[in-house]
This record gives sequence, C-alpha cells and structure tokens, in this order.
Amino acid sequence: MSPARTPRGTTTLHEAGPAAGSKAAARVPPGDRPAAPVPSIPSLPVPAVFTALDSSPRGLTPAETAVRRDRYGPNELPGASHARVWRRLLAQFTDLFAVVLLVSSALTFLAYWLGQPRDPATLQLAVAILGVVLLNAGIGFAQEYSAERTAESLQAMVPHTCRVLRDGERRELSARDLVPGDVVVLEAGDAVPADCRLVEAQEAAVNNAALTGESDPVPRVAEPVPPGPPLEARNCVFMGTDLVAGTGKAVVLATGAATEFGRIFRLTAAAPRQQTPLQRQVAVMARRVAGVALATGAALFAVRVPSGQPFVDTFVFSLGVMVALVPEGLPATLSVSLAIGVRRMARRHALVKQLLAVEALGSTSVICTDKTGTLTQAEMTVVRLWADGASHTVTGVGYAPAGEIPDAPSVRGLLRAAALCSNARLVRTAGRDAWRVLGDTTEGALLVAAVKAGLEPAEEEARAPRAAEYPFDSARKLMSIVHRDGDGTYFACAKGAPLELLTRCDALDGGAGRTPLTDAGRRRVIAAADDMAGQGLRVLAVARRQVSGPRPPITDVESELTLLGLAGMYDPPRPEVRDAVDACRRAGIRIVMVTGDHPLTAEAVARRVGIVRETAPAVATGTQLDSMDDRDLDDLLGGSTELLLCRVSPEHKMRVVTALQRRGEVVAVTGDGANDAPALKHADIGVAMGASGTDVAREAAVMVLLDDSFASITTAVGLGRSVYRNIRKFLIYLFSHNIAELVPILAATFAGFPLVPITAVQILAIDLGSDVLPALALGAEPMEPDVMNSPPRPRHERLFSASVLGRILFLGGIQALGVCAVFFWHIHASGIPYADFTKEDPVYREAITMVQAGIVVSQFFNALAVRTDRQSVLRAGLLSNPWLLAAGCFGIGLMAAISYAPPLQAVFHTAPLLPADWAVLVGLGALLLAAEEVRKWALRRPRSSPKGGSP
Repeated sequence: MSPARTPRGTTTLHEAGPAAGSKAAARVPPGDRPAAPVPSIPSLPVPAVFTALDSSPRGLTPAETAVRRDRYGPNELPGASHARVWRRLLAQFTDLFAVVLLVSSALTFLAYWLGQPRDPATLQLAVAILGVVLLNAGIGFAQEYSAERTAESLQAMVPHTCRVLRDGERRELSARDLVPGDVVVLEAGDAVPADCRLVEAQEAAVNNAALTGESDPVPRVAEPVPPGPPLEARNCVFMGTDLVAGTGKAVVLATGAATEFGRIFRLTAAAPRQQTPLQRQVAVMARRVAGVALATGAALFAVRVPSGQPFVDTFVFSLGVMVALVPEGLPATLSVSLAIGVRRMARRHALVKQLLAVEALGSTSVICTDKTGTLTQAEMTVVRLWADGASHTVTGVGYAPAGEIPDAPSVRGLLRAAALCSNARLVRTAGRDAWRVLGDTTEGALLVAAVKAGLEPAEEEARAPRAAEYPFDSARKLMSIVHRDGDGTYFACAKGAPLELLTRCDALDGGAGRTPLTDAGRRRVIAAADDMAGQGLRVLAVARRQVSGPRPPITDVESELTLLGLAGMYDPPRPEVRDAVDACRRAGIRIVMVTGDHPLTAEAVARRVGIVRETAPAVATGTQLDSMDDRDLDDLLGGSTELLLCRVSPEHKMRVVTALQRRGEVVAVTGDGANDAPALKHADIGVAMGASGTDVAREAAVMVLLDDSFASITTAVGLGRSVYRNIRKFLIYLFSHNIAELVPILAATFAGFPLVPITAVQILAIDLGSDVLPALALGAEPMEPDVMNSPPRPRHERLFSASVLGRILFLGGIQALGVCAVFFWHIHASGIPYADFTKEDPVYREAITMVQAGIVVSQFFNALAVRTDRQSVLRAGLLSNPWLLAAGCFGIGLMAAISYAPPLQAVFHTAPLLPADWAVLVGLGALLLAAEEVRKWALRRPRSSPKGGSP
C-alpha cells in the first residue's frame, strides 16, 4: 500500500512514499497520485529518512505544510462519540416494561374514545399509565446523563504545543498542526506529539508506559535499526509517551488516528461494550413478566367476552389485570437504588459512569490487574544500599524525600557520586506536598535517596561542575560524567549494571580509604548484588576515579575505578494493596496480573502484594500466548489460581478477557494506560485509575478510581454485592404484592362477580405511591458485615432463583388470601346480590378501599420481613433502618388520604374506612410478618440426621 492510496492520516512506520507536500506531488490530484512503497523507515539511515518523507533537516515549507494538512488532516484523535441527548432520552422508552405500558396507554386512550358513553375512569387510567412511563424515563435519563459527564477521552493526552522546524526556523506550534515530514525538536520532559523517527539523539530515553505498560525508561538512538515491530524500533518515539531524558530531533511519520496510539484508540472503539450480568437478568425478567402479563390479560379477555360483558369494559378490565402484573415502579426503583450505590461508591473515591456497573462489580469472579500505577505507585524508590561491605536499609517510599538513611561516610560518598552522575531533576509541585521527577525515574530515585542523606544535588553540582559526559549505552551498560573539583582537579563518576562496572574496578571504597579489590571482594559484591536482585530489586553499581583532564578518553574514564557500592531500588506497591488482595481472596475472587513488564519484575511485585504465594506460579509471556490456540489458553487460565501474564500487548489482554468470559467468569479489568483501554472496554467491568491514569483508559472504563487505590476496588465489590442483595429484597417486596393485586381479580372473575376488587388506577397508586419509597429504603440497606466472606455468585445465576420465586409466592400468597377474605367478607356481609352491584355502590367502594388498604398495610409488614433472609427481623432491629419505617408510614398516610379526602375519593372511587377496618388490616399484616418469622426459624433450625444427630 502506498501513501497515495491510503485514507487521510494513514502513513505508517513501515510504509512511506513521496509526501503530499513535494512539488511533484502537488501537481497531481491527491486521489490519483502514485507512490511506490519504500523499506521500513526505522531501517533507513538519516539522509534516506528525509528523502523517503520528502522532507529535509530544515523542515517543511509553509506551502508544503498546507498541502499535507489538507491531505492528512489535523493531528488529533476522533472525539469520544456520545449519543445525542434526544437519542438517550428515546432509549429510555425502549425498555420492554416501557413498551408494554406505552402500548397499554395507547389502547386505553383508544378504548376511552370508542366507549359510549366515555368513562372518565378509563381516561384516568390511560393518563396514569403514560405518566408512569414518563416518570421512569425521566429518572433513568437523569441518572445516566449525570453519571456520564466526564471529559473527552484522548485530547488531553495529546500535548497542546510542540517545537517544530519550519523552513529552517524553530517555531512553537499547536500539536494538531503537525503533518508527516515535520521536524520536531524534543527535550527532556516533553510529551511526544506524534509518531516520529529520531534523526538526532543525545542521551535520549522515553517512558512508553502509556503504550506498553513498562515504566522503565527506554534509550533511544538515531541510527538505523533492523526491521521489526514498530514499538520495538529504538529510533522511534510515539504519541502519548514522554521523553524523560536527553534531547533529540525527529521527523514525523504518522499523525492522528494513524499513530500507534491511534491504533489502540481504534481497537478500543471497535470493542463492544459488554452487558453486565444485571442487564441480562433484568432483560430476561422483563421479557418473562411482560409475556405473563400479556398472556394473562388476553386469556381473561377471551373468558369474559363470551359471557356477555361489554367489550370496552372487558378490554379495560384485561388491561387492569396486565397492569397488576407489570411492576411499574421497578425501573425507577432499580435506577434510584443503583444511584444510591453510585453515591456510596463516590464517597469511597470510586466514580461509576453506568448505573448497572455497580451490581456488576458485586458478581466479579476474576480481576485482571495491571501492575504499574495500579498495584505500584509508578515511583522508583531506593530501599537498599550496600557500601563498605555492609547492607543498609533506606526508609520512605515514592519521590517525597522523607525517610532515613544511616549516617555513614561510605553511604554519603556513594549517594553523592550517584547524584552527580545523573541528568534527572527532583521538583516539588508549587503549593502542594507533591514531588515528581523530570527525567529518568531510576536517576530520580537516586536523587531522592541523596536528599534523604542530607545532600542537595544542586549544591553538589555547583561545587563540582560538569566537564564531560559519556551517555549510557546499551553495549557498555554504563554512564559516566566528569566533574571539576574545587581544587581544580577532575574526577569521574560512573554508574551502571553491577557486573559490567565491576569488571572496570580495581579498588573498593572501604570507608576508611581505597583498598584493592581482590577476588574475594568481587565475590562479596556479586553476592550482595544477587541478594538484592533476588528480592526483585533493580541494582545499580556506582564507582569513582580521578582523571587527568576535563575530557579524557572513555577508556580512561571507565577503567581502574573505585567501587563505592550498590543501590537497590524498586517501584513500591501501594500500601493498601495487600489488604485488598487478602479481601479478594476471602471473597473467592481470583486476581490475575496482566502486565507489559518483565516476568521477574512482575513476580516480585506479585509476591510483595500477596497475589503470588505459591513457590512457582504460572507465568506466560505475550510470545507464548501467540503460540497458543484457544484450548491451550483455556487450559492455562483454568490450571492455576496464581497466574502472571507478562510482556503482553493490548490484543493479548483482550484475548485473555474474552477467554475468561468464555469460561463463565465475570471479569473486571483494572488499568491506567492507553494500552489497557481495549481490555477495559471489553471487560464486564472496566476500572481505570483516575489520578495517574490516561484519559483513554478513563473513557473506556465504566468505573474510575479517583484515588488510584486498589483497595477501593475491594470496597466497590462489597458495595456491589450489597446492591445485588438489596435488589433481590425489593424485587421480593414488589412482586409479592403483585400477586395480592392479581389473585382477587382472578377470584372475582371465577366467582362471577361483575366488577373488579381493585381498579387499575388503585394498582398504580399502590405501585407508585405506596411501594416505591419502601422499595428505595430496602435498596439503601447498609452493607452486611459478611458480604465479602462468600464466593461470587455464578455468572448465569438467575435474578429470579427458585428461592426468590418461592419467597414471592409465600409472601404474596398470604397477602392475597388476606385481601380476598376482607373483600368477599365485606361484599357478602351487605347481603346484596352480585348482579346488583355497580361502580358507585357505597358497599363496593368500601370493599375495594379495603383491598387497596389491605395491600398497603401488609406491604408495610412485608418490608420488615424481607430485610433479612434467615435472621429474625427482631434480631436485626426494627428501628435499624429508620428510612424504611418512614417510607412505610408515608404509604399508609397516603392510603388514608385516598380513603378520606373527597378529591382523592373521586379519582380512586374509594370510601372512608372505620377504625375497626384498620384494626383488621393491621392484624392481617402482623400475621404475614409472623408467618415469615416462622419460616426463617425453620431455616435456622438444625436439621436432624436419620439417627437423631446433627448433620
């Protein structure tokens, strides 16, 4: 493929042709411009790079820039796509419950207009049903709209300005104005604005953590490299990464969506958002309930029409039955209950962008966690020093120079040399007690240790100014800097890999002076370095020597050195992670580390935080994953509880998540880098770090940890489990009274009573007026202490399990028997024949008022009953949820208003109840609570074995 035939912005590292800004190209229409592919840009020498990209060391001219900008477009990523507001609002009406109610409302309006004479009660029912739909839609829309107000994902990752050579002049421009062929000037601390090939590099190193997950600085060179994967090209730098050391000039190869960062963006955008388990369960429940409601309504319509009942009245009656079966308050209750969970998580520094994600966390069975920035602090820290033949512990973590170091001359000498042999800077954020490192994080860790020892790197540099530098080289594995001492002499400081530096040393600093380095001494140094490495530390050796002048040959600088000691450092785990990992283990949640880091580094961190406890965990690299088919991968994921996946790419992470989901796991993925974004989006629940994470990760995730604390995940899992338990509680509460509404209607039908014991408008008043607030109070029940002491529920466990359905039938059956009894008792006590009853008959109005009040009062006791599954409500405390008591009293108060207030009597066709009526209804409610207490006692009672013993 040649660039002339690719879409805007698709020049790649491996293919480039004459750029659109060339004079020859400018004479040819963009769509017809031919260009032959050339060899991989990283493998070309510098002059050939300029030729291939039709650029020059002076950069592009303004005319060439204008043509290329027109061809390739701005250097920016597409904004996060969000549905229009009106589309989001309309989506609220696509829920199956909403569709059923909308159709019911439309048919009821039609029945009203067709009826002769037109019955106002039918119009009231139609308006009430429509109002229910609008109320549910408004609540759902408001919750989701407010939860999704986050910043656009990737634009903040792209630097706003950069330094560019244009026609030989150095200019500072907006990064979005870059085009392929531009020459960019980079310095330590700069964010890389596009994918570029370096043409000059002085001690350059980049941090590719956002793309690869590796926090270690990676040296960059300008020389050609062999062809290979783009991210492994040592002479290329990529958008979204940072230059942490050195300087350089680079030619832009790819911009916008054509960059490696853009490739991850496209991969993320293509990944479908997975439905949460609750979404699937609610969808199944909605289909079944709607099907039962429609079938029951149709069956009763078919039964009553042949009996001579008026067509319209029969139709409205059937709609009332259907309304009785549809839990109108459920969508609103579910949304607000989840929103309560969202607010609780927000107080624990976890921002949830989708309501249903709250519950999904509760069903999580596997957490695939990144290492850098998630389990660790992404701040290298010196924790061990070896000097003068002794090991010294360094306290304190991170870049804050707070900690203790033994006050020994050998330690100060070691750290002074290490600080002088450094290009990093330690800076403090103005007005905040926050520190950061500009440059190589390893050198930054040594600077922090020097400050802990009482040294000031800037003052040391002033006393011994730099005279020459010999940058780190991967072949030498060393870095050396020559300084001028206060007496006019010169000395060199060197640091690097212990074995490499040790071969260039002939003496050892023993604190009291320079002593020859014997074979035994070398073995002690190697043993000390191996001991540190065995603890997962990165080890550097530091040495010093006097030199003859300001710029001696490198062979003189890096020979006959005096070894000052060793420094062992690591990226410290977050202090709260171990407790969080232990909590996940108790909860039966498996943790799999998925990182771009080296296996040894990953295992060391995993052991520190408690993810790995076995002697030999299962470890696999991205290369090994490539060689596995799906069956092999399934065997790997299922064969060990302690698993580390290292050196993995974004595609590997997505494949692992998919494989775990295929095994029936509910997968949560944590991460902070752009390389984590595809897996975050593809997971059942993506959890991004808010403070240190990239914007692309935050956009892809459905939950953002504002404090970057892994412990917040454990808290969120517990809250999610509590939310699920509470959802089941109010489902039992809501559906049990639906039985109490339906059974009297069916009983009246088969008994030949011409009117309904409860009207559709009364049902809506119960569902939305009396029951919503208690259901919400049940949804706000506090988290139970044992919520994290049980394994996660299976992925395919039904929301309506056999136990839940049985409890609904038990409680609903008791309520139904009670209200049927009071209705028919009231009707029979009047002595009026069934055929003589009309809607305006006072006895009938009193009877239906008794039915409505009976359901409301029994629901008050029902709410108390469903608060616990097995424990007695008396033991849990009747007053431990005051909101529930207040909500129940509000429902009874509303029922009293419907019974006694004339305006409401006219709407609901009710009549005033006597004190004796209320006493009977309270007795029925207390009977329900007593029956439930007996059921719980039976569950708690120890089962007897056949021989009379305990099982």
